[in-house]
Amino acid sequence: MKLRYLLLLLIILCFSSIFIGVKQLSPLDLFRLNEDDIQTLYISRLPRMISIVLAGMSLSICGLIMQQLTRNKFVSPTTAGTMDWARLGVIISIMLFSSAGMVVKIVFACAFSLFGSFLFLKILDSVRFKDAVFIPLVGLMLGGVVSAISTFIAYQYNLIQNVNAWFEGNFSLVMKGRYELLYLSIPLVIIAYLFANKFTVAGMGESFSVNLGLNYQRVINIGLIIVSVISSVVILTVGTLPFLGLIIPNIVSIYRGDHLKNSLPHTAVLGAVFVLFCDILGRLVIYPYEISVGLMVGIIGSGVFLYLLLRRKAYGF
Repeated sequence: MKLRYLLLLLIILCFSSIFIGVKQLSPLDLFRLNEDDIQTLYISRLPRMISIVLAGMSLSICGLIMQQLTRNKFVSPTTAGTMDWARLGVIISIMLFSSAGMVVKIVFACAFSLFGSFLFLKILDSVRFKDAVFIPLVGLMLGGVVSAISTFIAYQYNLIQNVNAWFEGNFSLVMKGRYELLYLSIPLVIIAYLFANKFTVAGMGESFSVNLGLNYQRVINIGLIIVSVISSVVILTVGTLPFLGLIIPNIVSIYRGDHLKNSLPHTAVLGAVFVLFCDILGRLVIYPYEISVGLMVGIIGSGVFLYLLLRRKAYGF
């Protein structure tokens, strides 16, 4: 699939997303906008569309980076427990600072997710049986333990209802003034692109990288920092989008190969297209009500994940 076709599909879905919602707004209304239409467009619809695109692109790239660094096609921020660690960081920040602002929550979420990512890599180094499916299972088990700790703390401090509602992937609450944190992902994505070749070399192993003169540990640290910051920002802004960082890089690798720099633009655009499609579908299935995008991504993503598991030998996973 050529990149220009994906970009065309992305533009079409972005345009469609703006005009789907409870408040009736058609393309013809753009030529005769009243005050109410302007507020709907600039306060709700455009911020929602932008946040969907940024979240889809950035999380897909996070999955691509993690798969490259761990040399495993089934690793992502979801299956490595990165999202669960970020969630725990947010809960700890709320527990320690009841009136914690967004900056404090981001710092805690980034610190915990970074620690969790390093811990996951250390566990992988000590695992001898490195089967393609076994490694993400280790991450899922680790994430399950962390999630259980988060739930226990949330129950203890009467936060469980707020936490469950907050961390479910949902763009319906996105509006002007509540999504701008996602712009932090733009420079991180650019950095990921600049380091793409180094990530590719690092993915070949430490000894091979060192022989080529690459500072292996520094590249690993940069990759994990990018993944941790983006995961934290997305979870604080829109919640969890399961399987996104897992399935999109795998789909792209089927037709683009494993060279990170070549596949990164396709991964970013396809991730945005996928999340936009799920969000639009969630708004239309029981219109005028809405199914959360986290649920739609989870349903479709889990189906694709199962398909990839069953076909992994055919694709060399």
